[in-house]
Amino acid sequence: MSAAGTGNTVGSLSLRPLDPLKDAELLHSWVTHPKAAFWMMQEAKLQDVEREYMAITASEHHHAYLGFHDGRPAFLMEKYDPRYIELVGLYEPEPGDVGMHFLVAPTDRPVHGFTRAVITAVMDELFADPRTRRVVVEPDVTNKAVHALNEAVGFVPAREIDKPEKRALLSFCTREQFLATRGVSL
Repeated sequence: MSAAGTGNTVGSLSLRPLDPLKDAELLHSWVTHPKAAFWMMQEAKLQDVEREYMAITASEHHHAYLGFHDGRPAFLMEKYDPRYIELVGLYEPEPGDVGMHFLVAPTDRPVHGFTRAVITAVMDELFADPRTRRVVVEPDVTNKAVHALNEAVGFVPAREIDKPEKRALLSFCTREQFLATRGVSL
């Protein structure tokens, strides 16, 4: 995966499967940072992060990837099957639905357009699988910044839902909606 093809100038973006033990210390510093408040792991200990990502790695329905910017760790992507994880009983899944979470690492040197490039690259990655017909997200209703990013890549809000940990804005993005934001039609 490369951001070069997404019409931005942030550099190269790539992903690899997360290694929960090797990457836990880095992830811990990200998920406990004040900028990651919506990740809801502010009070997590290193062992909690290891345990959480070992469970994700062991699941056949939930996967985590470490994202790199020009070879340096810079973001986290999770994809999940909403028939089994996160949204069970909260909406009627359709064939080809894939759930997604992403987190950009905190930085002292922000790059203009970087988060938009990351979500675009994440969506490119998810839609690279021809079985993916629609991406589903459920961010906190108060997370206005991510709502704007989601809209920029084609997500359309469906409704608010109550999850055990938050009130969320259930939103969907089809392949066609995503491609339309990039000036591509099928």
